[in-house]
Amino acid sequence: MNRNMMRQAQRMQAQLQKIQEELETMTVEGSAGGGVVKVVMTGKQVVESVSIEPEAAEDLDLLQDLVAAAVNDASEKTQQLAASKMSVITGGMNIPGLT
Repeated sequence: MNRNMMRQAQRMQAQLQKIQEELETMTVEGSAGGGVVKVVMTGKQVVESVSIEPEAAEDLDLLQDLVAAAVNDASEKTQQLAASKMSVITGGMNIPGLT
């Protein structure tokens, strides 16, 4: 591998590290039931908080479905966030394992 390629690889690795650090501090909010259940998740897909409106507690089956839907919504948003951040490095190419 020539020196330019090595420098470029090192630069990409540094950019990737920076993006991963940024994702750790960023959050997204997923919701379900028109905001009855809300989940805040970091860009690294760690759930930080769950908020449930009191009326959602009346139907346990519905509540379980709403919590799952809100978590899935937040998870999808974190994946989109990571993909948009990674596109800076990949130039918009879809490279498996980087998103």
